[in-house]
Amino acid sequence: MKRRWMIVMLAFVILTMLAACGQPETDKQNGSQTEFLAGETEKAEGDATDQQENTNTNTEQVQEVIIQDGFIHITGGTFQMGSPEDEAWRSDDETQHIVSVSDFFMSPYEVTQAEYETVTGNNPSNFSGKDLPVENVSWLDAATFCNAYSKQNGFTPVYSVEGESVSWDRSADGYRLPTEAEWEFACRAGTTTPFYMENSPSAEEANYYRHYPYMIEGNYFSQENLSVKPGEYRQTTVAVGSFSPNPFGLYDMHGNVSEWTWDIYGDYLEGEKSDPVGVDFGTRRVYRGGGWNDFAKNMRCAYRAMMDQDKGSFNIGIRLVRNAVYGSGNVAGQIQQGGNEESGSHILIAYFSWGGNTRVIAEEIEEQTGADLFEITLVKPYSDDYNTVLDEAQRDQNEQARPELSSHVENMEDYDVIILGYSNWWASIPMPIASFLEEYEFEGKTIIPFCSHGGGRFGQSLTAIAKLAPESKMGEALSIHYSGDSTLEDDISEWLRTNGIEQ
Repeated sequence: MKRRWMIVMLAFVILTMLAACGQPETDKQNGSQTEFLAGETEKAEGDATDQQENTNTNTEQVQEVIIQDGFIHITGGTFQMGSPEDEAWRSDDETQHIVSVSDFFMSPYEVTQAEYETVTGNNPSNFSGKDLPVENVSWLDAATFCNAYSKQNGFTPVYSVEGESVSWDRSADGYRLPTEAEWEFACRAGTTTPFYMENSPSAEEANYYRHYPYMIEGNYFSQENLSVKPGEYRQTTVAVGSFSPNPFGLYDMHGNVSEWTWDIYGDYLEGEKSDPVGVDFGTRRVYRGGGWNDFAKNMRCAYRAMMDQDKGSFNIGIRLVRNAVYGSGNVAGQIQQGGNEESGSHILIAYFSWGGNTRVIAEEIEEQTGADLFEITLVKPYSDDYNTVLDEAQRDQNEQARPELSSHVENMEDYDVIILGYSNWWASIPMPIASFLEEYEFEGKTIIPFCSHGGGRFGQSLTAIAKLAPESKMGEALSIHYSGDSTLEDDISEWLRTNGIEQ
């Protein structure tokens, strides 16, 4: 699948990299300013913190690299899937449990734009370059690509696709998406720490929002004891295979683009599992690994993100696998789409704004739609002082706090559509938005997010909203740099049309 010269060189490269500890960390300060309030204020200088030592307690998983048709043979095994309760920035959906996976073959690289275009005849990517990973592909696009590529290479297609219903023939020999368990097993490569490398990835080890290495949130103003410091934020994808591989010989398992998995998002099933395939029913599909504009905390081996299976993102791509051990029967997870099929006429614009930029955007939406406007406010507001609010917001994010709201929607049942505004804080939603989402029932409603940011776009805020309102339908989201510029009115107008909102 990759060009032949890269395949020929792969074994040599892997042996070389396994003999080394990786490239030494450099103290790059290029663009190390932070913008955790994402458009609600000016940027402040950033830094990072130490990460715990990496350990490899499952030595049988450090395996000989075997390549077949450009894919690496991953020897199966048993591992702890999920994260320990003391792992920083873990989510409640990462409950540790014992999982066994069978052998499988995995591509060492993310699918490139050239490969995708050769098979499908189109290239939906936000960035342009034949060696860059394809992105902006939906889960359904990825499944369709798997089948087309299988046919092109004489294999039996794995998926049966009928509209939005997809089943998986586990006995077929074609290309497919990894399960969550296979993906995490391959990413960890026998390690047990948040990342497969010893510390938070550096700018020389992964492509991500490198202003924000792991655990930076509590260490903006003191860096003397830090081993991994803020570095270059490239603001784009890079050619696949640009960095060192993990111990299994896989490139870009952290960063560049996230990667779709087979699984429907849901709580992990209890007890030890063998080759799990996720829950049977749910509203969204899981993607893993983090991308070029993600904070390191959202690239952890255990971090789970999700999106509607018919939506794509500039941050999500594809990595292929094939069976090495063939199963039997079909797996047919059922997507249950929440919300209304069409946007209703009863619209509420609800927003939280600390510095005012989100308010400006919300008021422009009100001007164009005539919808009701509601500001989410706190019983105990955050400080007006920037340095103080850094600490307050970080505290609430770390604790996943739910600050008490002073304003409430008395007639939420009257609204079909919630246009939800916020600023990108710590690559996610501010915790007052979490309080708002947990206060009401959103089943049968459509949530259309808009986000002010300082460079990180949505971060993982859309996943955070989806987890808090899983029965809702998610509309197309809009990200605005700070409070927007001269194109704000037109940008909002086009976005509203995309979501079928009358103006």
